[in-house]
Amino acid sequence: MTQLANPALFSFPPQAQVGRVLPKSKIYEHGRIGTALRERFVKQVEQITWQYKLAPETINLPARAGVAEIEIFDLALKTETLVDDVLRAIDRAIPLPILFQLHYQGRTRMVATYKRPSAAEAGKWVIDSYFASEWQPAGAAREPLPIALDLHSLYEQLLRSLLPQAARPGERLPEQLERLTRLRSRQNEYNQLETRLHKEKQFNRKVALNAELRALKTEIDQLATH
Repeated sequence: MTQLANPALFSFPPQAQVGRVLPKSKIYEHGRIGTALRERFVKQVEQITWQYKLAPETINLPARAGVAEIEIFDLALKTETLVDDVLRAIDRAIPLPILFQLHYQGRTRMVATYKRPSAAEAGKWVIDSYFASEWQPAGAAREPLPIALDLHSLYEQLLRSLLPQAARPGERLPEQLERLTRLRSRQNEYNQLETRLHKEKQFNRKVALNAELRALKTEIDQLATH
């Protein structure tokens, strides 16, 4: 889960509030939940609440491009750490875009993935990596929802608010996410190579590893530029 340095919490309109507790058993029924993942639900999640429904009838924005509604789920946690597999199980069980608000010991953070209908298989949804804001006090000031012409545009803006790098001029959300995924992959490779370099004893291997690190650093800088 990638964290954002300067997050924003949003204020959702009261007319969109649902406030309905969602039993974990419903997630188990609709998802492929093995024993290990069910144990994580039990140990990490206190309660799941369907808090808001952003839809044409609640916020007066038309549906478009596969976004008929946006659900806001509140997760009261037992632990500060929540594995992505728990969120992914909920996303798989609910065939609609979801933004999660995680709550733990008087703090709140927002988490989401870019979720959209599969173009290859009807009825299936594509679920990407998760992005999260930092923890903030639960009572922190909240921003109004971004101005949007439809639910698709609103969804994209809410997701972009969680991304660790701003979009390049004219960069579409899928392109931005692909770039950030590559950036994260290259950063992981760089860290692994650094670890190998520190352990390496042979001079010629050190030279080769340093060359690989320089090439990776160049690519990382290019991907991080916006």
